[in-house]
Amino acid sequence: MKCFRINSFGSLDALNMRIENEPKPSRREVLVKVRACSLNYRDLSMLFGKGTLSPRKGLIPLSDGAGEIVETGGDVSRFHKGDRVAGIFFPNWQAGTLTQDTGRGAWGLEEDGWLTQYKVISEEALVSIPQHLSFEEASTLPCAAVTAWNSLMKPRQLKAGQTVLIQGTGGVSLFALQFAKLLGVKVIALTSTQEKEQLLREQGADHIINYTQHSDWYHQVRELTEGRGVDRIVEVGGPGTIANSIKSCKPGGEIILLGFASEGNSMLNFMDIYASGAVLMPMSVGSREDFEDMNRAISRAQLRPLISRIFTFDDTVEAWRFMQEKNHTGKIVITL
Repeated sequence: MKCFRINSFGSLDALNMRIENEPKPSRREVLVKVRACSLNYRDLSMLFGKGTLSPRKGLIPLSDGAGEIVETGGDVSRFHKGDRVAGIFFPNWQAGTLTQDTGRGAWGLEEDGWLTQYKVISEEALVSIPQHLSFEEASTLPCAAVTAWNSLMKPRQLKAGQTVLIQGTGGVSLFALQFAKLLGVKVIALTSTQEKEQLLREQGADHIINYTQHSDWYHQVRELTEGRGVDRIVEVGGPGTIANSIKSCKPGGEIILLGFASEGNSMLNFMDIYASGAVLMPMSVGSREDFEDMNRAISRAQLRPLISRIFTFDDTVEAWRFMQEKNHTGKIVITL
């Protein structure tokens, strides 16, 4: 089988295609023929040594993938040959709260990921994918979609009529927009171009702020909410956006800390945080139970993920380069 492994860091040249033996499933494992996988900013940041994640050298990258079960090991009871499945982000996190133990073994960080033609995986680390979705669409769900779902559902579900702020047109933000509209939640969206404004309007954003024209965009957020601030912020920017976010959130509202996609070295003012009354809450994707809850909602609404571009397996390096350019809207997918 063909796969990609990362043997060094700091350059796209570190992505090396290899020919390896096809793995065999053991007890309670299945063999998945991978049909598609998708990229997240996490994958790019790890390759270039940004953030706090340090993957092992030699791993197969990517946390997100979907495919078809082609072989089952002994004692497998949850799935059968031919079932269409996707992997969960944390293979040991089935339900409840994330712990040190259930957070171990993340694909592409501690264990081989999904950028491979075949993958052996525990049946407990898989979910069935919605019938109306293609493999390409389903491959976008494990990280970005589950993260976006939980950012609206936890620590408590947003209610119809409340307001959420999303940042940009990446995978998490667009999924958050789609899920928010399912819940009847008002959406204020940040973006940088007229093209992206049009996409956000088509997806149902109620208000759009161009942050290149309004560097202190919290003023616009306050105006749009009649001075109250938003109920929740899906914070994917991190250093470059958090100061504005704190001033945009209402007292008692939540800023869900998810990423660090924006450039910046924000020096947070303690009094701004204290005076805002906002709750800053880090969040790490979700459990298998969360994934299954989300899939039921996706199936009921017949929701479809927004894909920016699909690359072939042989063009994997170009897919990573496309993400590096930061011109995409929605998810980047590699098909096998």
